[in-house]
Amino acid sequence: MSRDAIVDHIPSLRRYARALTGDAWSADDLVQDTLERACSKWRLWLAGSDLRAWLFTVMHNLFANQVRHAARRPAAAAMVDLDDAASELIAPDAAADVTLDLQRCLLHLPDEQRAVLLLVTLEDMSYQEVARILRVPLGTVMSRLSRARGRLRELMEGGAKPAPQTDTAAAPTASHLRRLK
Repeated sequence: MSRDAIVDHIPSLRRYARALTGDAWSADDLVQDTLERACSKWRLWLAGSDLRAWLFTVMHNLFANQVRHAARRPAAAAMVDLDDAASELIAPDAAADVTLDLQRCLLHLPDEQRAVLLLVTLEDMSYQEVARILRVPLGTVMSRLSRARGRLRELMEGGAKPAPQTDTAAAPTASHLRRLK
């Protein structure tokens, strides 16, 4: 594995990490941890296999571990929900407002759904690649993607409060978005 091969994937890793964590600092830390793990475990990568998929698998596993560890320990500082402080914030221009809404709505999706949605739409990966990276069946990828798209549409339209972060959120009855890979 050459240095350039890994460096070429850093922009994709950063983009995915930023969308996954919702925070630039956490995303940079996740990318750094991913690159450190990849360098220390380079012998586990099979020469000739998809390096990009392997790096995304490493990142996904690190993120899942961080989420599990965060759930086990008590919060060090009180977090303020963006929705609770909305009246105190100055409104940005309309284009930035849509971007902020999209980011906020993405963060309200369950981690499992958000990961699938981001890998398919942001990273343009096939369903099979996503299934391999997340180590879930292909049908699970398709189901999570459908639920994520429906829930995101619902949240962006402002028609419902955010659902609890579980993979069992109800899917809408009609889906207007179809993307098969």
